[in-house]
Formats: sequence, C-alpha cells, structure tokens
Amino acid sequence: MTRRVPKDEYRTGQKIPESGIYRVTHDEHRLPHEVTLLKGAQFPRCSKCRNAVRFAAVSLAPRLDSLRERVTIYELPAINEDAA
Repeated sequence: MTRRVPKDEYRTGQKIPESGIYRVTHDEHRLPHEVTLLKGAQFPRCSKCRNAVRFAAVSLAPRLDSLRERVTIYELPAINEDAA
C-alpha cells in the first residue's frame, strides 16, 4: 500500500529516506518529472545540470524495500526535449 507524504525537499547526494515515487525538479533545462527511488541509496544527480536538482516525495512505497533485485540510479539522463 502506498501512502501520501508531505512535500519535504531533498537534494542530490542525500540518502533516500523511504522507497517510493519522487518528483524531480531541475533548476533550468527540464520540466519536472517523476522517478521511483529505493530507500538507502543516494538521490542522483542530473547528467546536464549536475547537482541543481531537487526531489520531493509524491507517494511512498515501503513494500519496495523487500525487493531482492535492485537497480541504483546514479545519474538522471539528459533528455533532448526538442526531439520529442
């Protein structure tokens, strides 16, 4: 079961406090988007704006903590929005 959370803000490099869906806001080059991140890893940087990224929890999913297979995201890719 997912649960809603307050809009605490996190930065690149901080430890992810809870598994779930986070809204990602870049300072300049991209519209906000969402990414699923797992507890215990670090909030990733952006390959274009580096550390100028903020994260806010949208919906927590603690059941993801029990997954045996994990993929850690170290860097968010830059998306060419002109091509879309």
